[in-house]
Amino acid sequence: MSIQNVLEKKSLGVLMHPSCIPGGSVCGTFGKGAKEWIKKLNKHSIEYWQFLPLTPTDSTGSPYSSPSSFALNPWFLDIDNLIEKGFILSSNIEEFGQRNLNKNHFDFDIADELTKKLGCLLLQGWNSQSDARKLDFYKWTSKNSWVDDYATFTVIREEFSMLPWWQWPKEFKIKNDKFLKSWAKSKSEEILIKKLIQWHLDEQWRDIKNFAKSNNVKLIGDLPFYVSRDSVEVWSNKSLFSILKDGSLIFQSGVPPDYFSSKGQLWGTPTYFWSKHKRTNFDWWRKRFKRQFELVDLLRFDHFRGLAGYWRVSGNAESAICGKWINSPGKTLLKKLKKDLGKKYLPIIAEDLGVITSDVENLRKYFKLPGMKILQFAFDGNEDNPYLPENIEGENWVVYTGTHDNSTSRSWWECLDENSKIRIMDKYKFSANPSWSLIKIGMETNANLFIAPIQDILSLDDSSRLNIPGTTKNNWKWKLNRPLDEIEENIKIFSDLGNQFGRNRKF
Repeated sequence: MSIQNVLEKKSLGVLMHPSCIPGGSVCGTFGKGAKEWIKKLNKHSIEYWQFLPLTPTDSTGSPYSSPSSFALNPWFLDIDNLIEKGFILSSNIEEFGQRNLNKNHFDFDIADELTKKLGCLLLQGWNSQSDARKLDFYKWTSKNSWVDDYATFTVIREEFSMLPWWQWPKEFKIKNDKFLKSWAKSKSEEILIKKLIQWHLDEQWRDIKNFAKSNNVKLIGDLPFYVSRDSVEVWSNKSLFSILKDGSLIFQSGVPPDYFSSKGQLWGTPTYFWSKHKRTNFDWWRKRFKRQFELVDLLRFDHFRGLAGYWRVSGNAESAICGKWINSPGKTLLKKLKKDLGKKYLPIIAEDLGVITSDVENLRKYFKLPGMKILQFAFDGNEDNPYLPENIEGENWVVYTGTHDNSTSRSWWECLDENSKIRIMDKYKFSANPSWSLIKIGMETNANLFIAPIQDILSLDDSSRLNIPGTTKNNWKWKLNRPLDEIEENIKIFSDLGNQFGRNRKF
């Protein structure tokens, strides 16, 4: 079967995480707000909606260091939908009034508190549900085998004050199945709550996905290469990772020293024992991808270079200096994935930012995967800069003004030195609004897909930034504090500009 490109024509997209969408009790949810957002995109012929991983977050709010690669974030559970369908009583709605009114950021603790209350109400209403509904739930849990370990893992975490699994008592830490089976009987209600929440999240998101399809909007998800050390996947599948039964790291991930860091970056996640993945026919990886493609149409694969080779550092190292490049069997894995999907293309966008070697480029090109270009990286004065618009060769790219890890384009411009501003303005005719200037430059490129974060479409500054890499406070909290109708004019301008460059969806 010949390989085709997943991106075949010029198009537009917007990057906005569900948590940022207006509405919901605390943050955006898988409810009315998400559907209204999709309707706006459809109305203005914008074909793609991109977001971050939909998984639960770690304690800092990051979805890139999740306790589960398969579960969905409980904060996204839509209360109105549950009331409408009779899963919780409408008399309880007062408890769930909007808690972040007139605020641009939401509180993780309040989101967790609301999730706990919602779980209790779902449990209270469970016995009164019809046999047909209960059968649907049990069919879903049977089909999604990951949910058993996930529910057990999360209940144990709460039992031991959210300590990482390697600090749990021995029988829990080593995952003694016989012991846990007996223990779980005493925690049956708590475990049921976790499963019910995941079932409802899954049902609500599938409804969103179907709604997007009927509105000709494609969903772009996000998948990190590594998984968190403190995750149900590592706890349940220790032999697949470079970790001992007691949780000690044998090897850990990172990147070597470079221009930005003299000591490199140490990420603290276990690397993969690829030999074991090969012997198991990549079963875990294939299930992981299968789950993602149940939820999205395309997948941005974070740290794509890890599929070609990865930087391996000793588990007890304090810096990433003394590491080693190790080859990964990414080509074999992607071939199996393509066969699993039964398509002529892999619906994957390769996050290939940073210093990329020929083996990574060859892997991306072999599967004709679109790579990424970030315009904010382009203007350092180096004429060979690969992110410069004129240096972007071919069409198989996704161009962004910036991503969730960048400053907003407005603040990026404000922080540039005057010489750089003069040089850029002379060459690219920047207007008084740098966000829209950068958007226009991106639309003019040959790249098949251009995506802008919602913050740039609204010309917002860094007070609306979603994440600052290397920091752990006050990230992932921003939420759009304006009704979608109030920003529709900006969406229309974005669409109209895209139309000038042949990027609007044609019916």
